[in-house]
Amino acid sequence: MNAHRPWKIITRRKSRQIMVGNVAVGGDAPISVQSMTNTLTADAAATIAQIQRMEAVGVDIARCSCPDEESTAALKEIVKSVNVPIVADIHFHYKRGIEAAEAGAACLRINPGNIGAPDRVAEIVRAAKDHNCSIRIGVNAGSLEQELLEKYGEPCPEAMVESAMAHARILEDHDFFNFKISVKASDVFLAIAAYRGLAKACDYPLHVGVTEAGGLRTGTVKSSVGMGLLLAEGIGDTIRVSLSAEPEEEVRVGYEILKSLGLRSRGVTVVSCPTCARKRYDVIKTVQLLEERLAHITTPLTVSVIGCVVNGPGEARETDIGVTGGGNGKHMVYLSGLTDHTVEDADMVDHIVKLVEAKAAELEAADVAKAAIAAE
Repeated sequence: MNAHRPWKIITRRKSRQIMVGNVAVGGDAPISVQSMTNTLTADAAATIAQIQRMEAVGVDIARCSCPDEESTAALKEIVKSVNVPIVADIHFHYKRGIEAAEAGAACLRINPGNIGAPDRVAEIVRAAKDHNCSIRIGVNAGSLEQELLEKYGEPCPEAMVESAMAHARILEDHDFFNFKISVKASDVFLAIAAYRGLAKACDYPLHVGVTEAGGLRTGTVKSSVGMGLLLAEGIGDTIRVSLSAEPEEEVRVGYEILKSLGLRSRGVTVVSCPTCARKRYDVIKTVQLLEERLAHITTPLTVSVIGCVVNGPGEARETDIGVTGGGNGKHMVYLSGLTDHTVEDADMVDHIVKLVEAKAAELEAADVAKAAIAAE
């Protein structure tokens, strides 16, 4: 679709493909969006409710920490009660990994080198094979092996890649290749350099993120810069935005990052101006209301909300529905890039919402009809 706009084309790194439950990761699969619960996993009801809220905003994969036997015991109920695959976050205790695989986890997040003796790693790999469970090798700049810190003097890209590849060889030695890798850091430059190095060192799918990025605002900016640069270079097969915020916000930010790069499309994308003295209506309030009231739309659509006629017509040409501020409290509405009618200031939000909902229903019906024809 961007053949006539070569500057918008991202060539993704070629990687092998694995399955996390029913979600393909790597290869030509869409880049998936992950998040992690912050409830006590042992509290199955609270964890299920949180995952369902994540599902409502589009999460593809959810991760739960399993630090104790109570958590892995609850995992079985959690897995059965949600619609997305569950990754069990395991540290140090190999039995938790085995229990998680038996409980139905679709993936185990481990560092093989931290599990202990080789026979314990072998047991986890056996459990993963027996239960069709993939693995994520999760390297973090804040928890590198002591020998690597002594070798390099500090966390650095070379140390992180070396750690990742050492863990990968442990799994390969057990004839296990159904895994993905992450090399996360809270420092944007360190994370970018580590992922670039790892992308050259192997063809395994990569789970990309800037870890411990901060609160909603600072973490969003930090993640967007770091992950955006990597994704624009084609590096990344699944992502998690790490925020000190509710998991649903991580999912929303993740999708916005992918949407801004044309890598995923879900829901309404609002193109709006920052406003100035030329504005003919309250753009800021209008955008806020539209984003709230259109949050339930999952069909990809674009809406431009521009305060005056300087950039309004041009932006409207590129969006499905647009509105540009006009005179006397009347504003021009554009449909599929063309001027169509005017709307009164007081009616504008309700009117735009109805137009978007109608357009979404139209597109959904067209998709159903195409699927029916294809199935014949």
